[in-house]
Amino acid sequence: MSKVYKKTSGNGHIALYLGKRDFVDNVDSVELVDGAVKVDPAGLDGKKVFVYLACAFRYGSDDLDVIGLSFRRDIWIQRVQVYPPTGASVTKTPMHESLMKKIGEQGCPFSFQMPANLPCSVSLQPGPNDAGKACGVDFEIKAYIANTPDEEVEKKDTCRLMIRKIQFAPSSNKPGPKAEITKQFMMSDKPVILEASLEKEIYYHGDPIVVNVKINNETTKVVKKITVLVEQLASVVLYSSDTYTKMVCSEEFAETVNANSSFEKSFQITPLLANNKEKRGLSVDGRLKDEDTNLASTTLSQGDKEMQGIIISYKVKVNLTTGGGGLLGGLTGSDVTLELPLTLMSPKPAEV
Repeated sequence: MSKVYKKTSGNGHIALYLGKRDFVDNVDSVELVDGAVKVDPAGLDGKKVFVYLACAFRYGSDDLDVIGLSFRRDIWIQRVQVYPPTGASVTKTPMHESLMKKIGEQGCPFSFQMPANLPCSVSLQPGPNDAGKACGVDFEIKAYIANTPDEEVEKKDTCRLMIRKIQFAPSSNKPGPKAEITKQFMMSDKPVILEASLEKEIYYHGDPIVVNVKINNETTKVVKKITVLVEQLASVVLYSSDTYTKMVCSEEFAETVNANSSFEKSFQITPLLANNKEKRGLSVDGRLKDEDTNLASTTLSQGDKEMQGIIISYKVKVNLTTGGGGLLGGLTGSDVTLELPLTLMSPKPAEV
């Protein structure tokens, strides 16, 4: 084990140990969260030691908690008592063995199994003047000294570490989606047929997205411009479901498709967080401290289980801007728009 993450309580009587902070969600199951707490029984005054893992939606700055507004809502929480031992057996994992060697006899192991329908770690990008913790979905492990698991605890009796629940792109990559739209214009007998497709189903963050476009223009109008853009859709599912749409990439191509002609070409666009740093409320992959991140990854789910929190999806839009032909000219100009679903994720890292 190359690194150990440790946090000690203010009074020094307990310390929380983890061997890693990223836990992988494989859609149908999530990696076991296993760690240990070092307990000094002499400092407990007859109290117990508990650990909880909570998945929460954070609304904004902790400063507002002072005036009695709770800006954190638990989506899921589980508590276990680690000291004194309850007699319930904890199946020792290789991670437990490594941590216990480091801690010694005062180590108390714990583990949590998260359900598969929890959201992944996502932050909403703050604006340039926003202070405090970012909004979003986060996961926290906290060890604390108390008489009962859910009583109010003083800060000096606690220690906590943030962890992340993350998904990686599946290893199999299928052919990408394809769609077609036929648009009939006013004052025109024949339509414009727009067809678009993506080369593959899944794209990695930072990779160019190749969009294949075919146009069959049977009208008297001229297609004057082709715009290809990517939108991020963040569905916030708590008391109700609200979807927020942010454009993360847009390219205009000055391609002309004359009346009664056809056209075929592939276009490349690359959505990057670096080009969206000022966009307040954009969803990014959850981060620990101030490390670099990327646009939030597409949320993969089993589909049959309700998921709360922030659910991310993307779509590619292809838009044709047409100019009028015939007597009415520009008055009958119109746009043709087609949408394709896009899956944007990180590749699974090579096994260390």
